[in-house]
Amino acid sequence: MTLYRQLLLFTLVTLACLSAGLWIGDHKRARDFLTDQLESHAQDTATSLGLSLSTLTKGTDIPAMEAMINALFDRGFYRCIQLRDIEGKVVIDRQADLVIEGVPAWFIRLAQLDAPQAEALVMNGWQQTGSVMVASHPGYAYKALWQSAQAAARWCAAVAVAVAVLGGLGLRQLLRPLHKVEEQAQALCDRSFLIQERLPYTRELRRVVLAMNRMTERIRALFDEQTAIAETLRQRVYQDPLTGLGNRRFLATQIKSKLEGKATPGKGVLLLFQIRDLHAVNQEQGYVAGDQLIKETAACMQRACEQLPEAIAARLGGGDLALLLPNADMTMANQLANAILADLCLPDSNQSGQPFPVACGGAIYDREVELGTLLATADAALAAARYRNDNHAVIAPSASDPETFTIGKSEWRPLLEDILALGSVTLYSQPVVSSSNRNLIMHHELLTRMHDGQGNHLSIGQLLPLAEQLGLMPALDRLILERVFDLPPEQFVPQRVTVNLSPLSLADSSFVAWLSLHLRRCAGAGLAIQIEFPEFRAVRFLPLIRPFAQEIRAMGHALGIDHFGQAFSHFGYLKSLLPDYVKIDRAITNELQNVGDDSHFFVNALCTVAHSLDIKVVVEGIETEQQWRTATSLPIDAVQGFLIRRPEPVRQEAGK
Repeated sequence: MTLYRQLLLFTLVTLACLSAGLWIGDHKRARDFLTDQLESHAQDTATSLGLSLSTLTKGTDIPAMEAMINALFDRGFYRCIQLRDIEGKVVIDRQADLVIEGVPAWFIRLAQLDAPQAEALVMNGWQQTGSVMVASHPGYAYKALWQSAQAAARWCAAVAVAVAVLGGLGLRQLLRPLHKVEEQAQALCDRSFLIQERLPYTRELRRVVLAMNRMTERIRALFDEQTAIAETLRQRVYQDPLTGLGNRRFLATQIKSKLEGKATPGKGVLLLFQIRDLHAVNQEQGYVAGDQLIKETAACMQRACEQLPEAIAARLGGGDLALLLPNADMTMANQLANAILADLCLPDSNQSGQPFPVACGGAIYDREVELGTLLATADAALAAARYRNDNHAVIAPSASDPETFTIGKSEWRPLLEDILALGSVTLYSQPVVSSSNRNLIMHHELLTRMHDGQGNHLSIGQLLPLAEQLGLMPALDRLILERVFDLPPEQFVPQRVTVNLSPLSLADSSFVAWLSLHLRRCAGAGLAIQIEFPEFRAVRFLPLIRPFAQEIRAMGHALGIDHFGQAFSHFGYLKSLLPDYVKIDRAITNELQNVGDDSHFFVNALCTVAHSLDIKVVVEGIETEQQWRTATSLPIDAVQGFLIRRPEPVRQEAGK
């Protein structure tokens, strides 16, 4: 029971006790008054009747006496009138039955009004000839007492209702600060920070509100401090301070994660940009002008990649910058590189009005190419671009499969439509285990592989960006989720699975309605679904993801962030989204080799930021015992990787 109801109930009980006491006191006073009135009335009547009877023929005219007594008795105010002679013998006796109309029997038993009796002498001169006894009838007294009790009860009820209404409103107003404190406490449980700006006038409540505000501010300051530490560590380890892009180390970890440990081939393009004669610019115009030139080049690269959230820009040092384009083909890379070079050569690109002397070279990569070979190939292409001395990029094709990236959008659309029509999707499962016990499975992540009509496996990483560009992402996500929903829940222990979803699909209202319906059915069947979004996309589509997250949590499902730490975005977005868990990017995991190095400190800071918001942390890409020991020395919650188990095909029922 709430404090408001307890106080209101206590007030009403106190009022009821007070009203009952007042009612009983009023009832007793009224009863005593009526008893006195009955007694006085009986005595006055007896005295008056005795005197009247004494005047009738010296007290011997019995018929006249009887007529006088009858006239008095018939008025109905008396229960009994008796006339006795000198010897006590009853001469005239008039009795009335005790019948009380309009008064409940229980009230008569409760009131207990005794009818008083009074006597008077009948005289003949100075000689007594008899006596008269008069007993009042209590009927009218009972009726008056009953009416008085009803009136008092009505007044008490009216006062109780008034107190309940007015007192309830007053209590609600007085307790409003406590409701705000309750909201603050609940918000803290939900990892949100609310401050009461308006302070109550009541001294005790004011102190409580001030204490709650101070605690909320300290917790928020603690979170901001932890976030700042994580941001600082990330900048020192992976970010270039001049441009805000990733540094050489960040680019190396990202390329390595794309080339190694993948179940399906990963392909893309690495572009290298170099500012010609940066040393001469620094000598002639100063280092400020040189830094400005580097920042303008980085800004042009970022503008060109606004619609490519997977693109990774980095500064390698000096005037060398790089752009990693996962799942891009030769045509897309050429278009993007030439667009950046054209933007850099516009007259208004710098303050001097001269075009920027930038060269661009690149290389196609796949998982069969080593990192050193890729960088050497891209650097050779960059040298060729410098030799040509024009504003066109030089991109070297992949040595292992030079024809793979020559397919354009017009050729990809029929292929994707065939995949959607044939349902060419195969699901694989990989467990995510507890960091304290690798045999304790927390949930299963469902991975997807696709194949064309000839049975050739296709890279899901390459298909997703193309599906998004062609507007086919909702249909592709629906195809994958249909396979997931067809799986029997009992084949997973525990019955909790993770699937990846594109935020762009949430913009399709029909897809969201379809997904919500099936998620409710899964919840009814006991299967919990965890929806994962990559961080670099989740940050851009927060308005779409927030309401979706609230809806699925109400059903018993969960929301996760994949590739956590990859995007150079402020970790403050976690406060507004509040995912159930985050999965640290594989590129960061690959650097977890020893306890005490800077990557170890950075991951520890990420864990601290997440745990301060009650968000669990999962580390993926664990492939060696050394990585396991290093990762489990951190405050993480779960682990995923080839060391635990490789992805295995999911068994599907026949006919599904």
